[in-house]
Amino acid sequence: MIKKFIRRILGTKQKTGDHTQPVTLTAQEHRIDPKLVSANAIRVTSTLQEAGFKAFLVGGAVRDLLLGVKPKDFDIATNATPEQVKKLFRRAFIIGKRFQIVHVMFGQDLLEVTTFRGSSSDGAPKDEHGRVLRDNTFGEQHEDALRRDFTINAMYYDPATQTVLDYHGGIADIRTRTLRIIGVPEARYREDPVRLLRVVRFAAKLNFAIAPDTSAPIAVMAPLINNVPTARVFDEMLKLLMSGHALACLQQLRKEGLHHGLLPLLDVVLEQPLGEKFVRLALASTDERVKQGKPVSPGFLFASLLWHQVLEKWNAYQAAGEYPIPALHLAADDVLNTQTDKLALQRKIASDMRDIWAMQPRFDRRVGKTPYKLLEHLRLRAGYDFLLLRCASGEIDSEIGEWWTAFIAADGPGREELLAKKPATANEAPAKKRPRRRSRARKPAAGAAGTSE
Repeated sequence: MIKKFIRRILGTKQKTGDHTQPVTLTAQEHRIDPKLVSANAIRVTSTLQEAGFKAFLVGGAVRDLLLGVKPKDFDIATNATPEQVKKLFRRAFIIGKRFQIVHVMFGQDLLEVTTFRGSSSDGAPKDEHGRVLRDNTFGEQHEDALRRDFTINAMYYDPATQTVLDYHGGIADIRTRTLRIIGVPEARYREDPVRLLRVVRFAAKLNFAIAPDTSAPIAVMAPLINNVPTARVFDEMLKLLMSGHALACLQQLRKEGLHHGLLPLLDVVLEQPLGEKFVRLALASTDERVKQGKPVSPGFLFASLLWHQVLEKWNAYQAAGEYPIPALHLAADDVLNTQTDKLALQRKIASDMRDIWAMQPRFDRRVGKTPYKLLEHLRLRAGYDFLLLRCASGEIDSEIGEWWTAFIAADGPGREELLAKKPATANEAPAKKRPRRRSRARKPAAGAAGTSE
């Protein structure tokens, strides 16, 4: 009776060093709610099994199910090769160079199917720092489990039998809320330095403690991130910042010594006293939207994180005698040119950032037809939300945000009334500078704000 109770709490342990035979947990032991499993995920696993293959839900999906959370994504692992998987589904596409995977589509629902990976990566091409560049060696299920990054992501769930296979004590780590890397931490980080960031993201997102041996090498091995393609680092940063726990992730980055000198953007976020409140408000707002299931714009997020770099340069250009609107465009160019090289910012994201920044001076002009024109802007909502962040952080007078809130909500007569009684503010000062620079074409300067998008 006592042995049965212990097994139910922690799962049966393998013999020391033996990870070829998994612990098998029944539905009564793991208590996963089948209703949380996607119907399409069951459809994929059952199709593969009916064709004679093994197929399991794996990774974060199983982890979340064990935590009683409905997964956002369902990944499937199988002993079928990518080509064999592709033949079984009408809409299936093989993608990837470093690791080949199959995307199976059901309408807008995408499921990722991977073939069990082999345990040996000795012959895989690596860079001079030990990072694996390409490895499509297939193998047995226990080898695949060994290739997973963390114990809590190395469990396999079979919806047909409702059993969980646990090769590395993941169920025990879930119940003690511990994040532990599989294998020798130094070697695993060297194979893929992005794991350094994944440790932080998962620990913050799940509110798990990082095991001491997993945490110890992180600060020392942080420079390995510099050897990873910027596009991969950007993708991982985006996941971190849009996880719904961005503030916790940034705090964990600092705790593990990963923020300074590693990602220039995070240095900006974490080490600027004037902009810290603004950034914290932006990230808190993003976290709340994620938790409410609302869409989050990467452009808005990165525009917020880099705003105080832009603001500093904007003020410098104006102090040098440049007009406010051209000064803002020059500041945006400087920041985007620098960060695009470092972060591999996509063109669409950079364009959205530029639009949001360019709208800010236009909110100061609350006279004539300018406010009506601004209402027609495609990025009005994003620019307006950005304005409210500036007000909430104390950067500008909250009266501006209140006025625009009322103007957007008002009808025609209400808007005319707001325009008629609008008080002058210090934020309108840039308009007074224009008569002193007539030699630079007064008319275009006056209309620059309206043509900046």
